[in-house]
Amino acid sequence: MSPLRWDVLAVGFLLALPLLALGLRGDFTVDEVTARLPWCLLAGYVVVALLRFASRPRGTQSPENPAADEPSP
Repeated sequence: MSPLRWDVLAVGFLLALPLLALGLRGDFTVDEVTARLPWCLLAGYVVVALLRFASRPRGTQSPENPAADEPSP
């Protein structure tokens, strides 16, 4: 999974909104904001990876041998 997918960037941007607001308010300097922005992208990557893992269906048959689970006559 690429870290520059649209869903990763969207979640990273949502996680960066409080950071950007604190930077605009003056609580963080520009250097602090730019140093913490990659962590927001990393957190977005982790969140999307966990959601994709959790939403994957379990117990699917393998495509190589779909008849392996069928009982013999």
